[in-house]
Order: sequence, then C-alpha cells, then structure tokens
Amino acid sequence: MTEESCAPQSSRYDGQIAVFGKGFQNKIANLKQFLVGAGAIGCEMLKNWAMMGLGADTKHIFNDGFWEQLSGVTNALDNVDARKYVDRRCVYYCKSLLESGTLGTKGNTQVVVPHLTESYSSSNDPPEKSIPICTLKNFPNAIEHTIQWARDLFEGLFRSPAENVNQYLTQANFVESVMKQTGNQKEILADVLNYLVAAKAVRFEDSIAWARLKFEDLYANQIKQLLYNFPADSLTSTGAPFWSGPKRAPTPIVFDPENTLHMDFIVYGANLHAFNYGLKGETDRAYFKKVLSTIQVPELVPKQGVKIQVNENENVSQSNDVSELDRIVQALPPASEFAGRKLNPVEFEKDDDTNFHIDFITSASNLCATNYAIDNADRHKTKGIAGKIIPAIATTTALVTGLVCLELYKLIDGKNKLEDFKNGFVNLALPFFGFSEPIAAAKLKYHDVTFSLWDRFDVVGDLTLQQLIDLFQEKHQLEITMVSCGVSMLYNGFMPPKKSQERKNLKISELVETICKKPIPAHVKALVLEVCVNDKDGEVPYVRVVIRP
Repeated sequence: MTEESCAPQSSRYDGQIAVFGKGFQNKIANLKQFLVGAGAIGCEMLKNWAMMGLGADTKHIFNDGFWEQLSGVTNALDNVDARKYVDRRCVYYCKSLLESGTLGTKGNTQVVVPHLTESYSSSNDPPEKSIPICTLKNFPNAIEHTIQWARDLFEGLFRSPAENVNQYLTQANFVESVMKQTGNQKEILADVLNYLVAAKAVRFEDSIAWARLKFEDLYANQIKQLLYNFPADSLTSTGAPFWSGPKRAPTPIVFDPENTLHMDFIVYGANLHAFNYGLKGETDRAYFKKVLSTIQVPELVPKQGVKIQVNENENVSQSNDVSELDRIVQALPPASEFAGRKLNPVEFEKDDDTNFHIDFITSASNLCATNYAIDNADRHKTKGIAGKIIPAIATTTALVTGLVCLELYKLIDGKNKLEDFKNGFVNLALPFFGFSEPIAAAKLKYHDVTFSLWDRFDVVGDLTLQQLIDLFQEKHQLEITMVSCGVSMLYNGFMPPKKSQERKNLKISELVETICKKPIPAHVKALVLEVCVNDKDGEVPYVRVVIRP
C-alpha cells in the first residue's frame, strides 16, 4: 500500500481505508455476501456491514444463478437443521461460509473455506440430554417437565394423527407399510381410526366434546390409573416409600367450568381440533359452558394388568397383539369414502399469538403441573421453554459479529492458509476467549487421486447412462457398479441384462424422470448422482451432471 492509496476520501470509510487502502475498500463495496437470518446476530451483522461499506442488494429467487454469483455466505440462524442446509449449499457451490451462534454469555464463530477447511456439517455437537419418557409421562417434578410433555402432547393430538390420516387416504399401501414397522403400529393405526370415526368433528360442538373427554382422560383417568397401580402408600421392593424423592404422588383434577385454567384447555384444544377438520372456531366461553353442560363423561373403572414405566431403562412397551391390530384394520373405513378430503395438520408456530398454539401448551402444562403440585408457569415462560427461546445478550452478539467480520476481511483479502483463519470460542461470564485454527478438510483417495468433500466429478451434457459409464472407465479408470439420485436407485450391476440395457440407453435426465416418476423442475440445471465403483478404497466424489445450460 502507498500513502496515496490510504489517503482520506472524505467518506465514512476513511478509517478503514487508512488501514487497508482504497483498493481493498473497493473490493468490499463490490462483495456479494449472502446473509441468512435476521435475528439478533443478523441485525448486528447488517449494521457492521453497513459500517464496513458492503454493497447492498436483495434477492428473492435462490436458484443456481443466485448461488453461483455470490462471493460468500454468512449464517445468522437459530437452529442446526437450517445451518446444515445452508452449509450443504455452500459446499455444492464452493462458497465460503461464516458461521456463528450465541447461547447467553457464550458465543462461537467458525470459518469455512472451500478446498481448505472442513464444512460446518463435518462435526456435530453431542446430543442434548433429554428428559426420560417415564419422567415426562408419569413422574414430572419440575415445570420444565410438564412444558415438554405438553409440547409433545401438542404434536400427538394436532399434527401426527392428521398426517397419518392423510397418508391413509392417499397411499394405497399405507396399512401394509405401517404393519412392517416395529413398535408403534397399534398407535398409528388406532389414531387413524379414531380421527376418522370417534374423534371426527362435523360440527364445532363435536370438537368441544372431544376436548372435554380429552381433559378427563389426561388429568383424571390416567392419574387414577397411575394411583391404582401405585397407591399413595405403596412401597418399593426395598421397603422404601414408592412416592418419595423426585416422585410426587399426583392428584386427579375434577373438571370445573368456572375454573379459568380448565376452560383454557377446552377452548384452545377445541379450536385446534376444529382446525384439523376445517371447521370455524369459537371463543365465547358462555357458549362453551352451554355445550359442556350437555356432555356426558363416563366414569373410569381402573384396569388391572396395565404396565407403567417407572425407570428410564425399563422396557414396558405393550406388544402389538395380532388380533387387536386386525380388529383395528378391519374397523378402518375405506379411504374411498373420503375421496378428495383430508385433514389439516397443525404446524407448531410459537410467534403467532392468535393461533392458540402456545395458549394450549400453557394450559396443558399447568394442568399437569397442578396434578403434581408443581408451581404453574405463565405464558411467557412457557413460550420460552416450549419454543426453545434463549434471550440474546447484546454484548455477546456484538462480540461474535465482530469476530465474524474479522474473518470476512481475511476472505476478502484472499487468504488461503489454515493458519490465516481463526475459529472463536468465548464466554463473557468467566471470562474466556479462545481461538483455534479451523480443522482441515479430511482427505480421501481413489487410485492415486486425493480428494475432499469439496471435490466432485463435473460432467457437462445430458449423457446417456452408457456414455457416463464409458466416460468413467476411459477418463478415470473407474468401473461404475451402482448409480443413485437422491433415494432412487438408477442402476446397479446386478440388474437383469434386459432392464440394465434399457436404462443404459436412456439419457440421465430421462432415466431420473422415469425412475422418480416425476419431471425434473425447469429451474434445475444439474443433477447430483452418487456412484459406487470397483476400487479397493471404494469411495469416490459425487457426480454433478449439467443437463441444461
């Protein structure tokens, strides 16, 4: 750099120009950096970019052309699945990725550089410690337990059964495929039968009745059955009281229409159940009370022989009785009776205050907490736990985005050595600040060729399968024995000769459309194929076949 290149330009970026020079500032202005996410980190990142002078642009079409023109990508996401999706896109298009995240006072940054470092998905954090099912279902002792139970209940009442019903109505072999599963055939098929017959709502009053009976089942009957199996004075095999330590003896709830919490469950549950069936909802509680007064609730008679899981490692799964499964299957109404109809699964959305999702979870959780004499939680706390919301701390967010921007400077400057980059790990509460070089991309070999996750075979042109096989044999000395696209097997060496030859004569695009039984979307320029070859190492890069210009 020269004194002239670092001279002030009478712009807001003069300080940056003084350090890096005018030419570097021009690089920043012409950068096409894609920001994914606009929460705490995303908004802070945009502020930093504005102060750095990054060129601003907005796109709404994210096709091949969009990804190919990018300089790089910066993540500001709040979940692992979304991060991994963006990471796969960056690997496919060979784009750098700046990854970061915060957890209270903790923060981390990661830089992913094509053909140099591993990708974000190359390593995984250890799984979160989950709450044992027996604790959630039968022995909760903290409000966090009842909120997680209510969150699972939401899925089990309003999403999963509706999805299973829709599959039954649209897939001719649904029952057969379920019967091949292990462990939950009875639960799935019973849900389908229930939601098509007993729990079916034709009028909104049906949903109110469903919610009332569900209240009785969850907060009275199941508790009575639990106490029938394990009375309040029962002892363990060692003579100690069964209901001691973290195990709290529950108390059944007697429904009271004048109790606001009881009515919350009925109102929100009925509205969500009605949504499943496409019915208009209602919130007038006087109307609810009028309908509830007409509903007959049967008295429970506790059953003998009911198994209840007491310990985490205890296996008390009910075996799928063949005769019972057959009875359920025989009772299923023919799908043809519901031609053109389907249920509406409820997709959980924590940020819409009008959809009753958090309201239902709050009421369901607090009723369970009442069963077990656990202090109730308000809607705000329930939303935070059920939605896994971790409040962002401004200082952590500012620090993490600053560290990301330092790595962005290096990428703009064309740095290409591992030691040039740093991943960051911080905890402001300790305080702790740690930095390490990124992990290099793992190297693999076929023949004498070294490759990594960033490499692939690029094939231009919609070749026939035979031409692709010949190309690999002649150019790479690799004999293809199997070809797949996504979950579809296109070719393997054990196919009957006639079928094998038929497929070899088809172009790759024709073969994919034939096997997948659907056209390739018009915006797709290339297909990704996985191949197996006859090589002692066995693993080779994937194949990208460009079928359209």
